[in-house]
Amino acid sequence: MRYLPHTDDEIRSMLATIGVASLDDLFAPIPEASRLGRPLALEPALDEASLMRHLGELANKNDAARALSFLGAGAYDHHIPPAVDQLLLRSEFYTAYTPYQAEVAQGTLQAIFEFQTMVCELFGMGVANASMYDGASATAEALLMARRVTKRSRSVVSAGVHPEYIATSQTYLAQMEEAGAQIDLAKLGADGTTDLAELERLVTDQTAAVVVGYPNFLGCVEDLPKIAELCHARGALLVTATSEPYALSVLKAPGAAGADISVGEGQALAVPLQYGGPGVGLFATKDDKNLVRQIPGRLVGETVDTDGARGFVLTLSTREQHIRRERATSNICTNHGLIALAFTIRTAMLGRRGFEEVGRLCLSRAEYLKARIAELDGYSIPYAAPTFNEFVVRREDGKAAPLIAALAAKGILAGVDLGRTFPERDHELLVAVTERHDRASLDRFVEALGSV
Repeated sequence: MRYLPHTDDEIRSMLATIGVASLDDLFAPIPEASRLGRPLALEPALDEASLMRHLGELANKNDAARALSFLGAGAYDHHIPPAVDQLLLRSEFYTAYTPYQAEVAQGTLQAIFEFQTMVCELFGMGVANASMYDGASATAEALLMARRVTKRSRSVVSAGVHPEYIATSQTYLAQMEEAGAQIDLAKLGADGTTDLAELERLVTDQTAAVVVGYPNFLGCVEDLPKIAELCHARGALLVTATSEPYALSVLKAPGAAGADISVGEGQALAVPLQYGGPGVGLFATKDDKNLVRQIPGRLVGETVDTDGARGFVLTLSTREQHIRRERATSNICTNHGLIALAFTIRTAMLGRRGFEEVGRLCLSRAEYLKARIAELDGYSIPYAAPTFNEFVVRREDGKAAPLIAALAAKGILAGVDLGRTFPERDHELLVAVTERHDRASLDRFVEALGSV
């Protein structure tokens, strides 16, 4: 069946209405040089059965889908039950764009309210917004929020924060009046965490915020209480960025460890890996009026209607569409509502006990793999800081890229070559373990490493 959005009669009516004789006349203003001038190079049309067979043949060429994967670096291969997709397919969810008319979007608003509650519990914070685009945009928005709250211009970001989060933050701040002097990078110490002496040197009475990964990009767990003490002594806010939310099943919540703003990526608790996206940005802050009023995006709150029945409303919408531009906290036009809903459904399915069980599985299996690799000749675990499910492996007698290519030929995606981001770390790869890796998979990986 061909998809033709307009009938011949509708096309003739449209052309007559705008006073054009034909479709060729409609496109006449487009210069000849900008027109294709030939039919599109498309394959012949197929009937449905043939098309499904052809798509299956193409899908079977995707070797990566069948590979044993240890990729991570901000996107993680956790189990997402089919029930999540089936609930997302309810028409009242997947057709909703954004609840501009709150009184007719009670279901969507309630789902967002539950999402916010779960994000608050995850981060140990008092208030969360309706979500951001992803972890990177959430990090950048946190820096802008800290500037508004503290009335300060500079920020310090640990070199252990996800490189894409850093790049996005630099892009956000590049056009502001102090361009080029917005972000100072604090180097990492020998154990893989932020160098506290370097941090103490960089944080001044002009620092609005300090951002650290929790865990950081190398998988290492930062000492948040010490960093928080250092920040607060100089009037700066502490922002944590978490790309692996399952880590918070075993780590102390950032809010309980002294963070003022916590952001992160919710993909691991929402949707499987799919060509890099979409994700959902998590954003929460302490229950402090000065902080809450500067939170970007919007908040959904609970109330009662005139009959006393429970209801939900957009409590705070400090966006350019709602208030004067100079008073807006963000120009983000919407939230990733569908992925936020997936996050909410999956988290509700897990419950507190299930969330902790998955986290313990990830931790124990990662520790097992780390210990096995440390025993191999030619490999080492270079950083001593504690980790959750992701850690760095150093190849002592060669670069990481050839190793990754050799294992890919054996159906194993060994990890992320850190040399792609940090040229000085071209002998290191970042390895991630989830609950989907059983003992046989881990042993197979170790055996493959030892044979290269």
